[in-house]
Amino acid sequence: MRKILIAALAASALPLPALAQMDPAVLRDAALKDDLAWDITESLTTEVGPRLAGTEAEARARAWAVKTLTTLGFSNVRAEPFQMKTWVRGEEKLEVLAPFPQPLRLTALGNSGATADKGLEGEIVYFPDLAALSAAPDGSLKGKIAFVSHAMTRTQDGSQYGAFGAVRRGGPAIAAKKGAAAILIRSVGTDHHRNPHAGGTNFPDGVTPIPAAALSVPDAEQLQRILKRGTPVKVKLTLTPRVVGMTESGNVLAEVPGSDPSAGIVIVACHLDSWDLGTGAIDDASGCGIVAAAAKRIMDAGTPRRTIRILFAGAEEEGGFGGDAYFKAHRGEAHALAAESDFGADRIWRVDFKLPDGAKPVADRIAAALAPLGIGRGRDPAGGGEDVRRLVQAGTSGVDLQQDGSRYFDYHHTPDDTLDKVDPEQLRQNVAAWTAMLAIAANAPEKLLPEM
Repeated sequence: MRKILIAALAASALPLPALAQMDPAVLRDAALKDDLAWDITESLTTEVGPRLAGTEAEARARAWAVKTLTTLGFSNVRAEPFQMKTWVRGEEKLEVLAPFPQPLRLTALGNSGATADKGLEGEIVYFPDLAALSAAPDGSLKGKIAFVSHAMTRTQDGSQYGAFGAVRRGGPAIAAKKGAAAILIRSVGTDHHRNPHAGGTNFPDGVTPIPAAALSVPDAEQLQRILKRGTPVKVKLTLTPRVVGMTESGNVLAEVPGSDPSAGIVIVACHLDSWDLGTGAIDDASGCGIVAAAAKRIMDAGTPRRTIRILFAGAEEEGGFGGDAYFKAHRGEAHALAAESDFGADRIWRVDFKLPDGAKPVADRIAAALAPLGIGRGRDPAGGGEDVRRLVQAGTSGVDLQQDGSRYFDYHHTPDDTLDKVDPEQLRQNVAAWTAMLAIAANAPEKLLPEM
């Protein structure tokens, strides 16, 4: 926290020409020398660590956030609590019993059901992808353990996550409906380390949760090789997660007050919670560092036209509950624009927009300000991140600053999501891009509010 205070004072002391205090280019270039985002990321991952939604650790993260954002000088800093059904991890173990006895590495998926304490023994039924599992006859998996693979590969935009992530999000419920006693999936990731990838799954009402876990990619490939030998494969699975009931999660908000309340709010978001295997550095402590550091640069430069609101959302990983709670509580307020940083800390390479027809000059100015950072203009409409997408879907304007996801799914939801994976230089480029975008969007004379 002391490092954050020192960094904040140093950043606010950086001299800017009097007539250029809100000049996006001047603010952008100054941000390239700013390490406040790093200090925030380091502080959260060191002083709190893993922050599973609904737990005492996430509560400590909210207290940290209130203190940090207050120390940085933001206004109206407050926590907005909400209740959620909370799931916690237990014992996690998988052993191949036959034909080739050996242990395999895995982790339970969020909301997974549990085996008995002594574990569950069963025969593996292999499916190469989710479509094959979906095509299995009803009742055909009774007493069996389904194992589903897939073929995700790395891409710059991370677009395969949507398609192949369905194995994790929907596969366990499909297997349960077909009678499976449990399900194993290949981790939704692009690495070849023995680190399984966590992540949530969903069981619809009326579907009893079954034990569900992700194998590390090397262990999933090992299981496939064993299955290819043609001999039935029997395993023993032990998963003992539990639902502890309703507990408190919450969002943390802070603001840079604007001079014109009628112009609406620019909301910049990240999520405060993380999975519990690593310290959540790229997912999403760095995102919180980026948006807070950029907002502080605008605050230190003067008073923007529009209020800038920072949202550190809670319980994103477990189902976007923080975004839901924010939308429910604030949907009636005038949100002029929404943006979120939740895709790691690597450099931004593309910007996408969703703006009213009359605000095209705003997009043009933002794109021009970002071009010197190596950021090109995309053609896709901005959708916002998980914590602001409801606002964008309801008509709020949006800007997506797209980060390079080439290595993101090597670390996503794994024990390897730690501070050393954050590149300080690329992090500074993010802050510079966000600062330029905010300087333009928060001060644009054009109308950004949707027609009511």
